[in-house]
Amino acid sequence: MNAEEIVSRLLYRDALMLVIDKPAGLPVHPGPKGGETLFHHLDALRFGLPRRPEAAHRLDKDTSGCLVLGRHPKAIARLNELFRKGEVDKVYWAVVEGGPRAEEGEIDLALAPKSPDRGWWMKVDPRGQPSLTRWRVLGRGEGLALLELRPVTGRTHQLRVHCAAMDFPILGDPIYGTAPRFGGPGLHLHARSVTVPLHPKKPPILVEAPVPEHMRERVEACGIRMDGRGGPT
Repeated sequence: MNAEEIVSRLLYRDALMLVIDKPAGLPVHPGPKGGETLFHHLDALRFGLPRRPEAAHRLDKDTSGCLVLGRHPKAIARLNELFRKGEVDKVYWAVVEGGPRAEEGEIDLALAPKSPDRGWWMKVDPRGQPSLTRWRVLGRGEGLALLELRPVTGRTHQLRVHCAAMDFPILGDPIYGTAPRFGGPGLHLHARSVTVPLHPKKPPILVEAPVPEHMRERVEACGIRMDGRGGPT
């Protein structure tokens, strides 16, 4: 990815905040194994400011969609506070295998690291941190369902573990689902929108990210018609 490509993924910009459409497969921060990350491209999003923006929250490497960035230290502190207090409304779309019988509900299952050696790999554990996800069905297809997921808490891999624990794992998940480690369809989890109450005297800012190319076929198979830009019609 070059500077032009990262700028082309900009969804929203003001003096305090940027929102970009993070591509699936690109980690946000550098890890022990090295390799390309979003961090390496953030200089292209300075837009005249003296420092690069910083991510205000996390998205998994294989999750696509809305990622919020703060443009300077005061903005980053403000955004971090909003996320910490749960005041940012995050909506994800996930294509899952099978699907729930009901049309909406909640998943209230505590989560904890699966092992000390792999702290990012999570499991359901009554002794873990409280974790709550609200969901509703947007569409159904042959052996699939499209869910809207709203994480009330923000635990690592929360949506992936919660869906798998309810016997409708997210399509393309090689860790908690049935996908192979290599050569699968890609994780069908997308940060569809964020609503950020950034300015106290103004309405919250709503930003939506188009459904990525690798998810569109299955989203349409669940009965949601898509336009050419990755939005529902």
